[in-house]
Amino acid sequence: MHKARAVFLLYLHSMHIESFLEYLVHERNYSLNTVKAYRVDLEALASFCSSIYQLDSIDKLEYNIIRSWIVKLVESNVSNRSVNRKVSSLKSYYKYLQEIEVISINPLSKHKSLKTNKEPQIPFSMKEVREVLMNLEEENFETVRDKLIIDMLFSTGIRRIELINLKEIDINISLKNAKVLGKRNKERLVPLLSETIRVIEKYLSFKKELNLDNEFLLVTSKGNKIYETLVYRVINSYFSKVSAKVKCSPHILRHTFATELLNKGADLNSVKELLGHSSLASTQVYTHNNLEQLKQVFNSAHPRSQKKD
Repeated sequence: MHKARAVFLLYLHSMHIESFLEYLVHERNYSLNTVKAYRVDLEALASFCSSIYQLDSIDKLEYNIIRSWIVKLVESNVSNRSVNRKVSSLKSYYKYLQEIEVISINPLSKHKSLKTNKEPQIPFSMKEVREVLMNLEEENFETVRDKLIIDMLFSTGIRRIELINLKEIDINISLKNAKVLGKRNKERLVPLLSETIRVIEKYLSFKKELNLDNEFLLVTSKGNKIYETLVYRVINSYFSKVSAKVKCSPHILRHTFATELLNKGADLNSVKELLGHSSLASTQVYTHNNLEQLKQVFNSAHPRSQKKD
């Protein structure tokens, strides 16, 4: 009898998680990668509660139990940033359970996020970007594809996952734009430079010649859709040769795109739309970095800031 009850409770627990994940996909328009991360976080907590507290469900947990899981994560050297992300997943789950009236109080409603050190995002210099693009010879399919990956990320500012999911049909050669599917399935048009169009046309010529038939724009030499680690590897391999920066990632190119536009006087709202941000708060991080650069210039150049001999 006890075993049957445990199985029933486990079924209910699984049912709530599954319905929550479906809600994220169909109602909130979350990407499949994000939903996968939520599942991992929820199942990790469930496993912890089962092994430590012999609990069959995480639906009606008290905060002290969740806190003990958080403590275990910290003691296991999981970064505060990662812990905060996992807790954010749980908050959303319990908020959902409130909405469907499974619980009345969110156990994490008063939880305070762990402190994190903001890592400075230092953009590539224009010299570094030009050096990579100029030295990347368009010899074969892979080198042209790599150049297109770098060019698209830098000249449009799109996210890595957005680039991966671009389809050939999304590229409008005559109008020089690309239709990008962003977060929560929000579409936007981004302009393409003439040089980018040239590289796209050369790449498509190689792709057709090699019979790499795939609806997605960017593919591997075997004709499969490119993936996140491949994009990272491309950016890191080329930029690590010209840059001393510790972090050479696709996001740094997006960061470079935004910083360059703002440095050239672009309107903040325009940059927000190009980046696909839902609010100005996300875009303002780039203005903060510009202000930091201005402060350095100010402190080194202003007469009242000069040290007296």
